[in-house]
Amino acid sequence: MVDYNKNQNDFYSSDMYEGDIADSAVFNEDDSGDYKKGYKLYNFRRPDKFSKDHLRALQDLHREFSRQISLILTAYLRMRIEIEVVSTDQLTYDEFIRSMPSPMTIGIFELNPLPGQILLGVSFEVLSCIVDRMLGGLGLSEYKQRELTDIEEALSKKVIERIVKALEGAWSNIVPVQGNVVGLDNNYQMVQVASTGEIVALITFEVQIAGKYFGLISLCFPYPVLETVLGNLSTQHIFQTKGIIATTEERQKMIDKLNTSKVDLSVLFGSTDISLEEFLDLKEGDIIKLDAKTTDDLIVKVNGEKKYFARPGTLKDKVCVKITEVYDHQKDLLKHYYEKGKL
Repeated sequence: MVDYNKNQNDFYSSDMYEGDIADSAVFNEDDSGDYKKGYKLYNFRRPDKFSKDHLRALQDLHREFSRQISLILTAYLRMRIEIEVVSTDQLTYDEFIRSMPSPMTIGIFELNPLPGQILLGVSFEVLSCIVDRMLGGLGLSEYKQRELTDIEEALSKKVIERIVKALEGAWSNIVPVQGNVVGLDNNYQMVQVASTGEIVALITFEVQIAGKYFGLISLCFPYPVLETVLGNLSTQHIFQTKGIIATTEERQKMIDKLNTSKVDLSVLFGSTDISLEEFLDLKEGDIIKLDAKTTDDLIVKVNGEKKYFARPGTLKDKVCVKITEVYDHQKDLLKHYYEKGKL
């Protein structure tokens, strides 16, 4: 006859069994000194494919991207736009689709050589404000959601192309990529860039326009798109690559881009102080006495910063100024101090 009690005791005392338990459960000691098993739950229907370090790296990467695109759109639209990352999550593609509002303008693009396609969603509140500004308006946002017209859709594509271009620069620390906008849509239900159960990384941005309009921008990266670069997707790798010195060719490209940038140039003829009462009484024909003399050099400003001294004149029936020297703050202060001392 087989002694089942003996076999059972031998099994429970074996090293193999102790190893299995140690791998599948965590033992926690409570106040009474007893041990309780704390099992870690795992969802086989939605496995985690991105580690915490991957998600943290994605957040750091796109935090830098949000700062860049804020500056680009502010300069392009000439209105203050602030964008910041609010969350970085992983979820299934089906959950992602069901969480997105409709209608929402969706840019479908690629970052070659990464495989697959990526989704960029821009909420209607944000896009209507941007399109209104591009059409010469004040940048007002529409609260009643609707589908975009053909003209508005064409303008929206230009904005999305600029965003994708900025994304290229942000990803250069991970892998050199080339962005390509494949198309636009207004309903996530009609877009299928991954299977419903596929895990995606979702980066959500909050957009603030002119301090009074708010909306969201979302980036959806299916796991197969990032699978080949997960080894480089770490916070440590991002900060290490940021310290790499740019090559001569990269510096020249940067200079070439800066050379085509437009700046605001203005000439300051003088200034004065008047009371509010005098300001309210101003009318056509009044003469305002400035603090500058006719023999003084004018000050040339570039983007609001004093940069040069200049003399006024005319050229082919046009008013002009001739740069005489680089602006010196100390020299300007001494001049005003000397003139006040003579009064």
